[in-house]
Formats: sequence, C-alpha cells, structure tokens
Amino acid sequence: MSRRGAPDGRRAPDGRRAEQRVVHGIHPVRELLRAGRRLHEVVLAEARADGRSEAGPVAEIARLAADAGVPVRTVRSDELERLAPGAVHQGVVALAPPFPLVDIDRLLAHAEESGRPPLLVAVDGVTDPHNLGSIARSAEAVGAQGLVLPDRRSAPVTPVVEKAAAGALAHLPVAGVTNLVRALAELAKAGVWSLGLDGEADTQLAGHPLASGAAVLVVGAEGSGLSRLVRERCDALVRLPMHGHVGSLNASVAAGVALYTLLAAREAEGATPTS
Repeated sequence: MSRRGAPDGRRAPDGRRAEQRVVHGIHPVRELLRAGRRLHEVVLAEARADGRSEAGPVAEIARLAADAGVPVRTVRSDELERLAPGAVHQGVVALAPPFPLVDIDRLLAHAEESGRPPLLVAVDGVTDPHNLGSIARSAEAVGAQGLVLPDRRSAPVTPVVEKAAAGALAHLPVAGVTNLVRALAELAKAGVWSLGLDGEADTQLAGHPLASGAAVLVVGAEGSGLSRLVRERCDALVRLPMHGHVGSLNASVAAGVALYTLLAAREAEGATPTS
C-alpha cells in the first residue's frame, strides 16, 4: 500500500476497509471533527462502571459527530482494542479516509489565505513518529501554515503520529514530496528561504536576517542531523544557543524552540499579530 492508501475495497483482518485509517484518542478525533474533516465513523467505548469515562470530552465528540452527520457507535472496550490494538485510545476511535497529503502549492496558498508570510517546517530523516507528531504540534501552535514531509527517510503520518500531534494535524496541511531538495528549491522560487537547523553552524537563529521573513525551518534527524544534499541546498544553516553540559536537543524539542524563535522574530517585525 502506498502512503496515500489503496482504495481497492480490500478488507483488513478486523473487517475494516483497507483504505481506512484508524485515528485514536480524544484530542485527535475531536480536532478532526472541529476542522470538518471527513470521517466514516466514530466508535466510543461504553461508560465504565466507576463512571470515570471522560464523560465531558467524549460527550462533546458525540455531539460534534452528530452535528456533522458522522455515525457514532458505542462498543465494548475489547472491540476498541481490536480496532486500535495497543493504542492509548482513551475510549475514542475514528475510522477515516487515508491521511490527505497536499502539494507545495497548497501550502503556499494556505499561507496566503492566512494573511501572514509563509512559515513552514520540513523534516529530513525524522523517523520517530512521536518526534514527528510533536514537531507538527509545535508548528501548528505557532501558526505555521504547513509541514513538508519527504516520501523517504522520514516517518509517514500514522495514527501514532496523529496521537502525538494531539489534534494539530487536523489543522496543519502536510505536503508529501518525493525529493526534499527539489521542494526547497521550489519554495525558494516562491520567495520562501530555507533555514536548516545545524548544531555546528556558525550563526545563531535568533537575530538572523532571514528569521523574520518567509521561511521554511528544516529539521534533521537526531544524531546524523541534516543530510548532505539538504544541508547544501539550505539558504542558511543556523543553530540554537547551548550553554549547558548536554550537547544537543531532541529533534522535536529543537524544532519547538526554533519555531518560537522564528515567531518572536516575526512578531518583532509586525509580521504576525500577537494574541
């Protein structure tokens, strides 16, 4: 099956259509409904005997689903376990179409619709799904308009990624690209400069002349960092200040710090309204 899914009507072992994805957890499912994303069905666990069933959030999800015309089904917890084996589903599962990937032009259009200069994030070799989800969560929190995700050397968007993103991916467009170097070149033609995070760079991100304008932050893999070709393609390599004894940050933590640094630079220039 490709990353976009294979809508061929085949059935998975639990009876689901093969092209469906399972989204689990209160935040991811609730944000999909709030964002108006298409869902096939919402499946909720029966209330627990002790009454501790997250009644408020679950009731809100049921109401949002009803308002959107999405069927809601209540099942025993063991059936939820079959739908999302080993997942921390919090009693909430949604069956949805394959995750929708867009192209670079759509990210640029989304940025234009926002009325703010483009602020995007690209990942290069981030294979840990929890890191990818956390990066998406930080990107959406600062108002970034999209995530650039290569087909190779990066984790795809899976239910684990959506759970780690805590609903952010319901609002953050993701562009799937076959070649990150070409994607960065395409963004450069549109006036979006690429800033590669590199712990060995000479220049700090804060105060960099490109930090307050249209930019794509490029985050590399833990340990190996940016690949050679991506590093060479970036318009600038920047680092975060490190004054402690630990030599590096987790990829998702570094991305979060860098994104808030970019947000501060944009706010100082008046490019992003404060709230």
